[in-house]
Amino acid sequence: MPPSATSNLGYTPPDGGWGWAVVFGSFISIGFSYAFPKSLTIYYKEIQEYFSVSYSEIAWVSSIMLAAMYAGGPVSSILVNRYGSRPVVMIGGLMVGAGMIISSFGATIIHLYMCVGVIGGFGLAFNLQPSLTIIGTYFQVKRPMANGLAMAGSPVFLFTLAPLNQFLFDNFGWRGSFLILGGFVLNCCVAGSLMRPIRGKGPVKAVTSPNGKKAGCTDRVNAFIDLSLFKHRGYLIYLVGNVVMFFGFFAPVVFLAPYAKHLQIDEYSAAFLLSIFALVDMFARPLTGVIANTKWVRPRIQYFFSFSVAYNGVCHLLCPLASGYMGLVMYAVFFGVAFGMVCALLFEVLMDLVGAQRFSSAVGLATIVECAPVLLGPPISGALVDIFMDYKYMYYACGVMMLVPGIFLFVMNFYNYRWLEQEEKLRKKDVVERDAEEKLKDDDDDSTNEDKTEPV
Repeated sequence: MPPSATSNLGYTPPDGGWGWAVVFGSFISIGFSYAFPKSLTIYYKEIQEYFSVSYSEIAWVSSIMLAAMYAGGPVSSILVNRYGSRPVVMIGGLMVGAGMIISSFGATIIHLYMCVGVIGGFGLAFNLQPSLTIIGTYFQVKRPMANGLAMAGSPVFLFTLAPLNQFLFDNFGWRGSFLILGGFVLNCCVAGSLMRPIRGKGPVKAVTSPNGKKAGCTDRVNAFIDLSLFKHRGYLIYLVGNVVMFFGFFAPVVFLAPYAKHLQIDEYSAAFLLSIFALVDMFARPLTGVIANTKWVRPRIQYFFSFSVAYNGVCHLLCPLASGYMGLVMYAVFFGVAFGMVCALLFEVLMDLVGAQRFSSAVGLATIVECAPVLLGPPISGALVDIFMDYKYMYYACGVMMLVPGIFLFVMNFYNYRWLEQEEKLRKKDVVERDAEEKLKDDDDDSTNEDKTEPV
């Protein structure tokens, strides 16, 4: 099996030291990026009544925020490649904080769309992608473990922000809460300050072609974001699998509590299922990182990711067979493990494919491609519930949408590894033949020189 992509950084990552402070900063930034949009749903009912808007209109706040977070990936990649992770994360924290503070004075729902959705969403994009990128500059051997610890920020922050938002809502209302949250999210700036560059980078130089002339548009774009990744076979396999996967990835979480209520389970017990899920997810992510870092799993990490995706699908397919509350508790536990495994490995396998140097561009391009399924997955799943008036068909559909890409990734990675081995053998063969030709040529030259120097 061929080795994973090397770091190509021009130095050996320290795999520790200040890198653990960077992991802590990434833990905070990633936690806010993924948990913040979900935690705001606590305020929706009061905002809906205040502005006299429909359920769909208020739901667009989180949808726009998530869309902006994913769509901002390429912009974030360009800024990280140009200026580094530290200033981008700090600017992102300022943007989210400013968006929340300004939205607390909003007079219409449109103000929330723009401030919370657009400004806040792009701010979260500037927090997420640089936090993932900088880990690869500090870690090589321990990178899966570091990624697993950083990705654990999402369930930890969701577990913390939910009761905090409820407390703020009960005491200050939605406007006062948004004002306080605007100050609270400025901690992303503190997290960004921890992300000091491991070595200085000069500014991006003017791009020229090999003959010295000014480069074309494509060369200029490639100087900031690497579009040649779309020719990378492993990257394309990853993208295809993820696009299909995300159609069924988030919907089971969104509909877990409503499904429990549909089965005549009281609302407090139904809400507790999400707490069980979040608690298991919280521990599953770092544990997955530790397992992925072992010598038995690290060389086969693409297969480990494929298994985790398929494992999610199996959980969803079996969910409708769960009987009673204890059956749903068991589903929440196994689903929490499966969900945590995918989240811990999602970006680690991408870095394994393309290397740390190209990771910034890779994750930026991936997020904008994945934007559509992330947004459309839950509404399509909800439409299935409306059509069949039963949640089990939604879980069956999500199970298939996870199981199929899991199998696809496993099979295609198997063939990709074989193709890489064949290409490596051909490359070595060409090198040997070239060296033999050069040696033969040198021997001929030496013989000619000896003939010329022989005395008459």
